[in-house]
Amino acid sequence: MKLTELFVEQLKSEAARTRRVLDEMPEGRDEWKPHDKSMPFGRLAMLVARMPAWVSLIVTQDELNLGGSNVDQRPLRTSAELVDAHDQSVADGLRALAGTTDEQLLTTKWRMTAGGHVALEELRYIVLRDTLMHWSHHRGQLTVYLRMNDRKVPSVYGPTADDQRFL
Repeated sequence: MKLTELFVEQLKSEAARTRRVLDEMPEGRDEWKPHDKSMPFGRLAMLVARMPAWVSLIVTQDELNLGGSNVDQRPLRTSAELVDAHDQSVADGLRALAGTTDEQLLTTKWRMTAGGHVALEELRYIVLRDTLMHWSHHRGQLTVYLRMNDRKVPSVYGPTADDQRFL
């Protein structure tokens, strides 16, 4: 199996799990956070919804500027808006993976900058792997926020108190 095929399967699998979590986002809680050092609920949900688009950025561009020049920061206020943005982000990521090769992922360096400094420079396949894992991390945070706001926590990798499905 090709490396690109593995990433496509992982993106599809994680996308379905993430969509269930975004479906539960309550309206009117965008500024809520469990701790002063925590990210606000709305910002976290927006990050989780749009993070699959980073796959496209990693594959088609040589650099991500965390200063916002190539990251969509428009607010998403409802679960429907979050799910729509998520679905578009996943579609963008899948298109990018379909248009690349294992050779590009294995040999081309990619860079993330923040405040004019290089924060990360690594082979594309490593950045893709770590981005998908980082996406799961933020989705996990989002499920904690859901629980703390008395929302249903959907099954992600197995049953929850609210959703007994094994997926």
